[in-house]
Amino acid sequence: MLSRVAGNIYWMARYLERTEDLARLVNVNANLALDLPRGVSPIWGQLIAITGADESYQGDYEERSVLRFLITNSSSPTSILSSLSYARENARTIRDVIPREVWETINTTYHYARENTSMALSKRGRYPFLQEIISQCQVITGILAGTMNHDVGYTFLKIGRNLERADMTSRIIDTRSANLLPEEVSQTTTFDNLQWMSVLKSLTGYQMYRREMQVRIRRQDVLQFLIYSKEFPRAIAHCVNTVENSVGGVPNSGPILESIADLREHLTNVDVEKLKAGRLQAFIDEIQVGFASIHDALYRTYFGGDTEEAESA
Repeated sequence: MLSRVAGNIYWMARYLERTEDLARLVNVNANLALDLPRGVSPIWGQLIAITGADESYQGDYEERSVLRFLITNSSSPTSILSSLSYARENARTIRDVIPREVWETINTTYHYARENTSMALSKRGRYPFLQEIISQCQVITGILAGTMNHDVGYTFLKIGRNLERADMTSRIIDTRSANLLPEEVSQTTTFDNLQWMSVLKSLTGYQMYRREMQVRIRRQDVLQFLIYSKEFPRAIAHCVNTVENSVGGVPNSGPILESIADLREHLTNVDVEKLKAGRLQAFIDEIQVGFASIHDALYRTYFGGDTEEAESA
């Protein structure tokens, strides 16, 4: 397979996963807001920092401004609309490699997002808009799993999807460690547990958490589940294992496997249950550096060329 085609499949998968997970990330705050007492609201500006968009964001940190930047702003490289646009462009260039239904669904979802910006920014319309985006991304994942040849192209698709998923799960964990609530509220045990429940629900992981952990919602148990579970598909350990198993079937994978081994060593040498909030944030930052190292090794080994070209090709 041409490196350009492999790269476009990889980026299409990453942008589709980024679209879905960014919708989930926004829902962390949106769902949390519904359960809080009157007059108390989440700190929306934290989401800008979590997506790494501090330098490019120029608005205030009120709810509507942040949501416009994260959902509908086509000039924002981190918005849902931009991620869908990048996924669509990558899919367009490989239409002869992916099932036709995948291209059609990506194209339809992109136009839905572009044509319903006012719905996305309204309190009444936000939830159904985000749920539609999430559902369509899941439909695309299902079509790919059920109809695309499971060859080397599908291998790069799995690598891209799971690397992005692991990164975004770490960022969603970061929403809690960054503290979504005013300090006087977040220190209350009831609301502390409520925030962790919102994190689980944003990953559709609440029921799976209860099934695997069989304990009530507690910070240390949620962290253990979302970082180390080998069964939950959005847990970091599960995603890293999937990337490792996928890479192992591709030639010249030594540098990538070395980067994965470094990340795995870092994960196993830390007891997350003993990490305080500030140290947890630092730990998550270090994990994200590990994801970046894996991506760089993949890029040098298989894709080549200019990074920006690969992302938007």
